[in-house]
Amino acid sequence: MQIDDNQKQRLGASMEALNARIARLAMALDVSLQDEATVNALMDRSQIVAVPQERRAQTGHQPSLHRTDSPERRMSHQREELRGLLILRYHLEAHSLSDYGLESTRKILLQAEENLLRQGFKPGADGLGLDDLFKAV
Repeated sequence: MQIDDNQKQRLGASMEALNARIARLAMALDVSLQDEATVNALMDRSQIVAVPQERRAQTGHQPSLHRTDSPERRMSHQREELRGLLILRYHLEAHSLSDYGLESTRKILLQAEENLLRQGFKPGADGLGLDDLFKAV
């Protein structure tokens, strides 16, 4: 299937926004997505720490829309969001490869990476090692 310029632009913008959010979450969590073991640990749901409800009961406070969550709970939410975004990216990459082919997917991902670098992100901050990804091809 051929990809037209409008589809390519939309997919590229989506990948760029997705990769930027992944990179920001990784920085906030102080997680290196360039380390395969770290990424594997992130993908393991059992590693996500849930904050027990008893903790709220111990403080005597009821949940409030105006109260911020504890740092542990916020970090847990961020880890879960990062995990979900990585899964979404893998799905989009697979979909793009099957629908548009390797060369179009490569161009879209390279353009998104170049835009992230222009925004000041370090190479690989989003965990997407394009050199390694396309080295075998």
